Amino acid sequence: MKRMLMMLLAGVLGVALTQGWAPTQAQAAPKTVEIGMIAPLSGPWAREGQLMKLGAEMAVDEINHGGGIKALGGAKLKLVIVDAGGSTETAKNAAQRLVSQHPHLAGGMGSWLSSFTLAVTEVTERAHIPWLTLSYSDKITERGFHYVFQTSPTGGTQSTKALPALVDLAQQATGVRPTKVAILQDNTAAPVSFTKPMREGGLDALHLKLVADQIWTPPLSDATPLVQQVRAGRPDFLLLVSTAVPDDKLIIEKLHEFQMGNLPVIGNGAHLGVPELLNSLGADQLNGLMFIVANWAIKGQEDLITRFKKRTGEPWLSQDSACHYGHVWILKQAMEMAHSADPVKVAAAMHKMNLTSGPAAGAFAGGVKFLPNGRRDRAVVLVVQWQNGVPVTVYPPEVATAKPLWPKQN
Repeated sequence: MKRMLMMLLAGVLGVALTQGWAPTQAQAAPKTVEIGMIAPLSGPWAREGQLMKLGAEMAVDEINHGGGIKALGGAKLKLVIVDAGGSTETAKNAAQRLVSQHPHLAGGMGSWLSSFTLAVTEVTERAHIPWLTLSYSDKITERGFHYVFQTSPTGGTQSTKALPALVDLAQQATGVRPTKVAILQDNTAAPVSFTKPMREGGLDALHLKLVADQIWTPPLSDATPLVQQVRAGRPDFLLLVSTAVPDDKLIIEKLHEFQMGNLPVIGNGAHLGVPELLNSLGADQLNGLMFIVANWAIKGQEDLITRFKKRTGEPWLSQDSACHYGHVWILKQAMEMAHSADPVKVAAAMHKMNLTSGPAAGAFAGGVKFLPNGRRDRAVVLVVQWQNGVPVTVYPPEVATAKPLWPKQN
């Protein structure tokens, strides 16, 4: 009788295990949730990719050490990073590898260069993977995609919001309103988006005459012809709309060589604030340079900035690190809301979220809420300026860490 009873209990337990309703230790243990990142870790934009990686890894560690995804039983995050390389083709190939080799991604982020992001998101959209990006091109969220989320104000938005404020600043500083402007830009997607509204009436509305207008394909081999055109036009300020640090260096050096070092220069993009630019050009050549950007160290982020600098050894918190720190936290919050790591449910939660506090919201001026097309609502346009060897946020005043200074021309 004892033997028969033991056999019966063994059979019942076997059925329970097979059906998956026995409270086993294996089931209670937290699982791992994969999130993807595509970043340029080689090629001309490798430094920006490294900064993206630093921010994302910091957020992953904080979440895992803080108990993981609580709605998923403490599931830990695993960041899967793939190199975008140095071309649109390599970036698209990276996306295809990521999707095929990691079919259970809860979401992803990255690409950096807008041209890369446009290609990558064609792949991730078909795979129904919610994808967060800081890339600027307006086209990214103009294609009717459901799974693409753009945390930066678009390039067009940045130019239409920031340029009038900078013209006003120039008038306040000098007593004279600027009337002439020069544009030097590369032909990648973000600069095209940034200058498009200017060329389509924005400059006319500000009564600015375009006296020099030059476009190149990066990398730039010689900045002399570009700067000669600027000198001939005698602008009141220069819009430098590039994407690669080596190109920035060549142009700024050439401006100083041509005795135009005091010409006010306004750029676009976080690459204009990397420490390597300071190392190669020095504080004097950079002093006064402004750049319009989607994210940077701002008032209210003191604790985040301190923790980031201590962990990474970086001298300041830049857009690339801040955004990807925030992107990881957005995905975490979406999984908490959805009680799932299913990417379709995660995307649905992201479309519904409205975060005004916490780590995700704190990484971005304006909090986190997405419009139906995937653009972040209330996204704030920032202006950063090199002052005494440090790039500091100078606009808008409510989040600025320093006052803007308009460079005085000789």
